[in-house]
Amino acid sequence: MTKWLYLVGAILLEVSATLSLRMMTENFVWVVPVAIGYVGAFLCLAFLLRAGAPIGLTYGVWAASGVALTAVSASLLFSDPLTWLMSLGIIVVIGGVLLVEVGATSHRRATTAAK
Repeated sequence: MTKWLYLVGAILLEVSATLSLRMMTENFVWVVPVAIGYVGAFLCLAFLLRAGAPIGLTYGVWAASGVALTAVSASLLFSDPLTWLMSLGIIVVIGGVLLVEVGATSHRRATTAAK
């Protein structure tokens, strides 16, 4: 359960920091949530890895979720474009992360069965 909290925290902090980065172009005071968000995201990732999460899967889920949430949020908050092609790209990225997870799970099962 703790691992999921670290992962969700890392994703939400990184997306918040990225959206704040966009706001910083209009007002420099947004540098504070940018810095806090990115530092917090990397700390959450470090705690997640320390808790034993595999780095390939962790980074894949974090990055894919960040891309998807940032694109959708920027579309809603800033009227950035979100075309069908961009949406398809997000789906492909998420599919790739799912394949990494399936591969990691099957590897763990094979390793456990061999012992």
